[in-house]
Amino acid sequence: MLKQIVFIISIFLILIIFLRVPQESVGLSSFATKSDLLGSPSSAQRSLNIITGIAILIYFAIAIKLNSNL
Repeated sequence: MLKQIVFIISIFLILIIFLRVPQESVGLSSFATKSDLLGSPSSAQRSLNIITGIAILIYFAIAIKLNSNL
């Protein structure tokens, strides 16, 4: 069960990192600012930082739990 949760969190982290808006004004950032895909860039960046941090902490907690059972 925990291995499945770790797999889902891993995929989630990969996807959320791809959603991050680049700092430069090229590529995805110009798309995100024109389409308001994630809301305002500053609030979207803050939300993604919080979600990423929480997901990483959950991932580490489960990884430690799985390693202690070996």
